Amino acid sequence: MKKLIFTLFIAIMAGAVFGQEQTWQINASGGVSMPLGDYKNHIGRANDGPFGALAIDRYLGGEKIRWGLGADFRFLRHPMRTFDTLFFSNGYLATDYHSEPRFTHIGAALGPTAAFQAGPLDLELFLRGGALLQQFPSYTRSVWVQQGGGMVNVLDNHYTDNPDDRVLAFMGLGGIRLSYPITERVSIGVQADYLRTFGSKSGEAPSRFHVVHHGQFDEPDPTMEIRMDMTGGPVNLGDHFSLEPQRYNTFVQALNLSAGIRYVFGGKKKREPRRITSDPYVKPAPAGFRKDILVVVKDEQTGLPLSGVKVDIRQGETVYTSITNVNGEAERIKNAEAGRYAVSGVKNGIHASELVIDKADFDVSGPVIYKELLHNDPRFTLVGVTVDATSREKLSGIGTILTHTESNFNARQQSDPEGKFVYQLDQNAEYNVVASHAGKFSQTETVTTKGLDRSQTLYVTLELGISDIVKGATFVLKNIHYDFDRSEIRPDAARILDNLADLMKQNPTLQIELSSHTDSRGSDSYNLRLSQQRAESAVNYLIENGVERSRLHAKGYGETRLLNNCANGVSCSEEAHQANRRTEIRVLEF
Repeated sequence: MKKLIFTLFIAIMAGAVFGQEQTWQINASGGVSMPLGDYKNHIGRANDGPFGALAIDRYLGGEKIRWGLGADFRFLRHPMRTFDTLFFSNGYLATDYHSEPRFTHIGAALGPTAAFQAGPLDLELFLRGGALLQQFPSYTRSVWVQQGGGMVNVLDNHYTDNPDDRVLAFMGLGGIRLSYPITERVSIGVQADYLRTFGSKSGEAPSRFHVVHHGQFDEPDPTMEIRMDMTGGPVNLGDHFSLEPQRYNTFVQALNLSAGIRYVFGGKKKREPRRITSDPYVKPAPAGFRKDILVVVKDEQTGLPLSGVKVDIRQGETVYTSITNVNGEAERIKNAEAGRYAVSGVKNGIHASELVIDKADFDVSGPVIYKELLHNDPRFTLVGVTVDATSREKLSGIGTILTHTESNFNARQQSDPEGKFVYQLDQNAEYNVVASHAGKFSQTETVTTKGLDRSQTLYVTLELGISDIVKGATFVLKNIHYDFDRSEIRPDAARILDNLADLMKQNPTLQIELSSHTDSRGSDSYNLRLSQQRAESAVNYLIENGVERSRLHAKGYGETRLLNNCANGVSCSEEAHQANRRTEIRVLEF
């Protein structure tokens, strides 16, 4: 490399001595940057991203061949393939991103360049050396396991290990540029170049991207279970993850493709007339060459893409395993050799259809072999999100309980770092969903699949509002209903009060006033007496379910605290009267 640079430098100086005409040019281009190697694959997980470059070159004169020196300034951004939250039988893997999940690089380089005239086209070759300022993402992927009423982090399974997320590295750059003139000084063109960093340190700081991983880069089986002992420690963690951390690192490398515009100033250039070749025929690629394999999983009944499906693509003893993204796509196998591949998938313990890719698929024209798997789970999928009841901001780590209203079977789950929780729902069924988290309150929301057609609908959505429990706070209990002129607790109201009893047990210092309110119809004294009876019935129900009497205060307010102007003698709609018929809790102490 040193000899080449020295030779080119002598050539440039010799041209200057012999009075060669000099020209300057500036080239601005932009396009796509495609990561390669470990930087793209399981270590860096970098995706294609935007790329921009500005090059300034100084050439010595010449008709066919010109030599020169150039400077290159560029910007690259590679978004990182983020991790899906993956659930197993008693927990999940979730990722906490400490910074934006992307790589951002700014570089500057200097080196020799050469230009050749080929008919109307200019072909330029360049070689550069310089520095690249790298900004790395930072994240921690953790294994959470259910323990008691909450979730416990038992292992940071995969995380970045960079002392500094912004570091310099030595950079090498080489490429080719093809330009076509549209005026005497302005040209348009395309460019391809290869960039990579060198060395493992810049000064005392590591210049490569470092990650730590426990075990292989495979994702866990959804049926996996991690058992916990009485002290809250995992018993069989080593059966599923390596307890010894494995350290990996990668340098940055990418293939960059761009289009741009060039402006030449200085000496005028002479150009030979344009020539057109007479034979445009291009021989097609032979059958059986390498192709990409892309597998997409869809819900069989609705045709919607299905995320979170574990897909295995097997060729002999080699198995490519990945989890489908939000577009239902398994990780693409790049440049796969012609052969036989068996493809299968599974989600929630239910297997998708299976298929085979054979050599005949490689003989069909096109660079990608596209295949679809169909998954047929007759259940609906509830996709919920826990949010702050006031700001609507997403809240993570909130415990939730799903209860089947007929069988009383319940399941528990904690919302992931994006506030999301997912349950499977039977057809023609009704469920209650409520938060179960110390210091937090939510309404008991009803979710139903009754009347839904599974062939038309896959997902049911829910936004679960979460409030902080603080002294003086008042909450209306939704869906507490009484029969006309009665105070007995109905079965549907009992489910709401069961959740309130759980809330009281989870927060042992909580003391509340439970109040009942009526609308204005009927006499004032009758409404006051009926509301007091209903409040006492609700309190007695809580006491029967294990809540101490000293923590509960029953109060009937009758029609003394109307929420609107529907007082005695005022004509109002049924909906307006309904707003006044309510059951409330007020936090007395916490």
